[in-house]
Amino acid sequence: MADEIDTTRVICPLHELADPGARGFTMGQGEWPLKGFVVRQGGHVYGYVNYCPHAGFPLNWQPDQFLVPGGNTIRCVMHGALFEMETGSCLSGPCLGLGLQRLPVHVRHGYVLLDDSVPLRDPN
Repeated sequence: MADEIDTTRVICPLHELADPGARGFTMGQGEWPLKGFVVRQGGHVYGYVNYCPHAGFPLNWQPDQFLVPGGNTIRCVMHGALFEMETGSCLSGPCLGLGLQRLPVHVRHGYVLLDDSVPLRDPN
């Protein structure tokens, strides 16, 4: 049935993602699963690979802590780079001119889902 949800691609229920807010996720099996995160702002949810383009480290140290206080910008805690929520473009810091790798996500039946086109493995 075309309207069913692929539960292997559910990131979280939408109501569990604050507005603004962020949530990390790991999908896939083996040594190199996909590690990403989603951010919500208003009626929009954006997905990114959890990988800083400057140093190659995860953006967060604490679970689900991807946003600056106030929740309108993504932050890499390693070197303080700031990224735009809507595009993943670096706004300031050592990776200026670079950006986060987007992951297509969508909301369906109240769940945030990773798009079927995304392989469940580390892209780096």
